[in-house]
Amino acid sequence: MELKIEKLDNYGRGIAYFNDKICFVENALPGEIVQVEIEKEYKKYIEAKVISYKKVAPNRIKEECPYSNVCGGCQLNHICYDDENKFKEEKVRDILKKFTNISTNIIKPIASHERDYYRNKIILHGKDGVLGLYQKKSNEIIPIIECLLVNPKINKIIHLLNKVNNGIDEAIIKTSNDNNQVMISVKGKVRDSSLLLQNSDVFILNGKCISQKKCIETQIGNKVYQEGIDSFFQVNNTLTKSLYDEVFSQIKGKNYQNVLDLYCGTGTIGIYVSSECQKVIGIDCNISNVLDAKNNKILNQINNIEFIYDKVENQIDKIKDIDVIIVDPPRAGLDKKTIHYLKKINPVKIIYVSCDPITLARDLKDLSESYDIKYIRLFNMFPRTYHVETVSVLTRRN
Repeated sequence: MELKIEKLDNYGRGIAYFNDKICFVENALPGEIVQVEIEKEYKKYIEAKVISYKKVAPNRIKEECPYSNVCGGCQLNHICYDDENKFKEEKVRDILKKFTNISTNIIKPIASHERDYYRNKIILHGKDGVLGLYQKKSNEIIPIIECLLVNPKINKIIHLLNKVNNGIDEAIIKTSNDNNQVMISVKGKVRDSSLLLQNSDVFILNGKCISQKKCIETQIGNKVYQEGIDSFFQVNNTLTKSLYDEVFSQIKGKNYQNVLDLYCGTGTIGIYVSSECQKVIGIDCNISNVLDAKNNKILNQINNIEFIYDKVENQIDKIKDIDVIIVDPPRAGLDKKTIHYLKKINPVKIIYVSCDPITLARDLKDLSESYDIKYIRLFNMFPRTYHVETVSVLTRRN
């Protein structure tokens, strides 16, 4: 059937209408007329794929990635970078309009950097001698030689892993933000582990570290952070500093006493702002994160920060006398208990770092009962994908 694409949904899919149903079409742009094949039909909507283009949008670009529409990693390869940034700004505006009464005038322009080679981490999967990424909507593996998202050092390691693959089940590659340090973790069999050891600073084979070093180090601003293979770290190797600077700007020179850093990961943000307050308390439920955070405290010679290993919801009702709360939750956002105690703790300011605009909107709606949302800054931390990071600044209503 033939459809005209009206607009994009939050996942970058084209939206059309057929038989009074909304139809989602991947790799289709507004204004395009496409011949489609229905893949799945549900009670209220249809999912379809493009068979041919009858009319092509003038802003469509050639897809540079050979794995486009096969690998599930990217959704926006056919959109130019300027349009991608506009799409993400509009996406956040639309979500705020749909789920809250918050004015979209508070959204600041999106911060962005290079479109390609920005990731400092990749996870590859292996099966039957094939090493690569999962095919879209399946567990089949697409063999990968090079990924446009990861930095050149990681792509060199991907080539090397393909060379020594003798039954690899999974491979994780991480690099420092300056690409000077490399960490490789392999599960499965390799032909020559010495090659991987020679080309990495940290090498872990089937859970056993066989290199002298166990962590890599990354510098962000004037702080240095170590990270282990299981620790969370922002994957964008250039824009992370801009995001941290945005948080820092909300604390610098304000003479705040106590800062609470929830879902603190390896302590990166708490350590980054520690010079501007009397005390920082970080909480995280990942033991690898907390161990790295404590080492990062020592590495940066910081004495005014402590880290608690526990779920945020288990600790939040024990916290008092906090001036600023920084939250950087997983995609699920904040649970109701945490939101309740954020209001009860009643800090002067809440800085909310989010990777999911929908759960962000839900949480901002609840928090706006007691707080004014001063602004939301967008960061395109994940080019070529529909994901967008945000920093929201909330101030206590007097």
